[in-house]
Amino acid sequence: MPVFHRICSVLLFSLPVFPVLAAPARAPAAAEAAGPMTPVLAGEFSLQAGKLADSARWYLQAAQEAQGDVGLAERATRIAMLAGDDAGASQALALWAQRDPGAVAVRATRASLAMRKGDTHLARKELLAVLHSSEPRAWRYALLALATGGRDPAVPAQVLGELVDANAIPEDLEAWQEFGRLALRMERPELARRMVGEVVKRFPDEPRVALLHATQLNQAGKKDEALALLRNVEPKAAQDEELRNALAITYDMFGEPKAAEHVLATGEQNLQTWGMRASLLAKLKDDVALLALYQDISAKAGKPDPDQRLLLGKIAEYLKRYQEAVDWYHGVPGGPQRGEAQLRAVNALYLMDKKAQATTEVHAIQADAAVDDDLRRDAYLLEAELQQRDDNADAEMDVLARGLAAYPDDSALLYARALSWERNDNVPRAEADLRKILVAEPENVAALNALGYTLADRTQRYQEALELIDRARVAEPDNAAIVDSYGWVLYRLGRNEEALVHLRRAWGLSKDPEVATHVGEVLWVMGNKEEARRFFDEARKLDPDNRALQRAIEKFGV
Repeated sequence: MPVFHRICSVLLFSLPVFPVLAAPARAPAAAEAAGPMTPVLAGEFSLQAGKLADSARWYLQAAQEAQGDVGLAERATRIAMLAGDDAGASQALALWAQRDPGAVAVRATRASLAMRKGDTHLARKELLAVLHSSEPRAWRYALLALATGGRDPAVPAQVLGELVDANAIPEDLEAWQEFGRLALRMERPELARRMVGEVVKRFPDEPRVALLHATQLNQAGKKDEALALLRNVEPKAAQDEELRNALAITYDMFGEPKAAEHVLATGEQNLQTWGMRASLLAKLKDDVALLALYQDISAKAGKPDPDQRLLLGKIAEYLKRYQEAVDWYHGVPGGPQRGEAQLRAVNALYLMDKKAQATTEVHAIQADAAVDDDLRRDAYLLEAELQQRDDNADAEMDVLARGLAAYPDDSALLYARALSWERNDNVPRAEADLRKILVAEPENVAALNALGYTLADRTQRYQEALELIDRARVAEPDNAAIVDSYGWVLYRLGRNEEALVHLRRAWGLSKDPEVATHVGEVLWVMGNKEEARRFFDEARKLDPDNRALQRAIEKFGV
């Protein structure tokens, strides 16, 4: 799992092709729910200590004692499922269903639990009820259950196929697109072909369906056919900004950033188009074209447009024109862009080696009660990252402690602290922080992946790690960090050939030193030492001090 900086990259081309599914809003957290306080507090303390099984038992007791409390019953169910306690989850779910009979969230959760047990019949029955519900967009509950249910990926794939057989998916373009994308993420080629075929049959003239079809063909190894479909969409995209952006994203996903930039350069230009083009040119390392774009946008920056100035600062920062970047950032006049500009100005000052001024500005943000809480929180994250870059672990932890004192239980701060604990070899505390995030946000992909990788890399709890990583992988199948984590846990389970396939794919997605090291290690233990050395050399070129690389050098003497 390559660790990415908490401060986002200077240029962003990160519009999600497959959005992460979020659970619909439900009842308040248990800390706010009425009910017996002793078991609730015990559950919270157990959770904070990383004792998830104990927490699940305490929360089940709290739900049993709190007559009629829907929120506690739901929370007890979710914590038990997170703990892998299927029996406790079934008991808590029964309470939840009793207190909120007929709720689609209950039926979807029952289906998810059934898939974990391999009971496809019950899962199909419950999801059919969800899909036939009169509640608006109830299909999203079914989608979430399929995306998160089942320890064996074959189980939700089978259930999805049976739902298609039953003609249960509503005749709605968005629904069919989302279920089609889910099929692609399940890595079941025949199911994906069938699902996308159904979407094409129902909506044959919809260009966005052509993009989905192209994605399926590309996944099936038919890239030339996929690219031909995309080229056919180009004339329709010229006058449709949303379609043009989606087409460019698809080209980029196929490893064709030049074609993506060409699509975006055709037609009327605006800030979003400029930003996406800048990111693609950065990816292509075409600094000449990027500088020309920067100068073109600068010439149009006569009025203090906050979006335009923010974008110009990002491009200047990428081109290492740091003082120009700071000037653009400081010139952002207000609005929601002002906060990001303030943070980026701090980062640019640090890169200029004006660390005292950077510290002064970041502390000013933290102390400003008039600014948005998210901005103040992000200022702590940024300061912690700057301390990490300076290899000052104690100062980094001090910053995060101050941040959590100001914003208790904030998931971003907890995640940052978990990474810091892990870097400093305190795995139990790292796990406790990540578990705490996952109770509040059960499908937080970053936390799922980080915890799964940590368990695979630093403990022998490989099966638990695999389940966590699989959940993250379903949500973001093309995320290089998650693909790397999946390959790594397969390696730790002794499934070397499978591991190598996924680790090579991760390397194709991201030229990261940790990924290169993982590929090299698996090749080494499989006896292919010559190719392994090439990957270790690649890792050295990218980051000779990478921790995974240093461990491999010590282990194999390479």
